[in-house]
Amino acid sequence: MTKEEIISKLPYSKPFLFVDELLHIDENGVEGTYTFDENLDFYKGHFKEKPVTPGVILTEVMAQIGLVCLGIFLLNNEFNINTSIALSSTDIEFLKPVFPREKVTVISEKIYFRFGKLKCKVKTINESGEEVCSGIIAGVLI
Repeated sequence: MTKEEIISKLPYSKPFLFVDELLHIDENGVEGTYTFDENLDFYKGHFKEKPVTPGVILTEVMAQIGLVCLGIFLLNNEFNINTSIALSSTDIEFLKPVFPREKVTVISEKIYFRFGKLKCKVKTINESGEEVCSGIIAGVLI
């Protein structure tokens, strides 16, 4: 399965699709990027004078790239329209703000994938190579 095929199987569309490109993916992890469009609606109120990407959106970016894309890859041909990946837990630490027009790279390492549960160690870095957030994300394949 190609990287483009994996992205096409994601159960999201704009404005809630937070994956631009997958740089690398194998059975142990995934690396991908997303650039925050300054016109995304949440920037209008978070915060009024100096927009900052909400932590919940950063978590979603990490989940889409680091968990869902990897889950699709691991399931390969078993993934179909009736398969869903539900986020089951997160433990994320936020270290630096992410502003509009910033490009981030998500790097995810599989901790385990068994009994339909995928758990990953995930970090997000900015274009300067600084870690902006990191943690553990887990999801269940339904």
